[in-house]
Amino acid sequence: MSYLLHIDSSSLGADSVSRQVAQSFRDWWRGPVVHRDLGAAPVPHLSAAGITTRSTDESARTPDQAAAAAIQEELVGEFLGASAYLFTVPMYNYSIPSVFKAWLDQIMSVGTTMGLPDGPPAAGRPALVISARGGGYGPGAPNHGMDHVIPTLETVLGHRLTLGLDVRVLTPELTFARIMPHMSDLVPLHEASLADSHEQARKLAEAFQAAL
Repeated sequence: MSYLLHIDSSSLGADSVSRQVAQSFRDWWRGPVVHRDLGAAPVPHLSAAGITTRSTDESARTPDQAAAAAIQEELVGEFLGASAYLFTVPMYNYSIPSVFKAWLDQIMSVGTTMGLPDGPPAAGRPALVISARGGGYGPGAPNHGMDHVIPTLETVLGHRLTLGLDVRVLTPELTFARIMPHMSDLVPLHEASLADSHEQARKLAEAFQAAL
């Protein structure tokens, strides 16, 4: 086992439900962890220099391209060095936090983490996505079909043409029930969803370690 790479993208700090469930996973994890908190220290969004440096010989790079390459090399090395992944990605306005998208754009590079003849180098490594959301998005819920977090991440993180990780998902729901009076009757459902997410996080931590 090398290490667990934990990427946090919530802006709420300790009040984040996604982070709280992730902590249940961390409490049961036995081994080294590399933790990158994008909410506290975001990585740069991908720039023109960041895109063009990938196809520019190192000796010909501009200072901006060299700086962009250094950022990408650090993040890619951190990603590829992990044996398992924990992603804390709450739903913000039906999609992923922009800081997480920025991180993805920095590490997803054809010929480095994806698009290789033998497949992505991290293929098959276990990954858990924890994504709290204010409402309910399952079948029969009013918001069903409006979740643009999990389908996106299952493709970006898990498809064989992208990063190829073995992705599991936990979605503690109805967090707004605790703060919005018109949703107060849904508090028991929220509490049940949260309790189940904590329990499943602990079980997955054990399962990931057993598989490594």
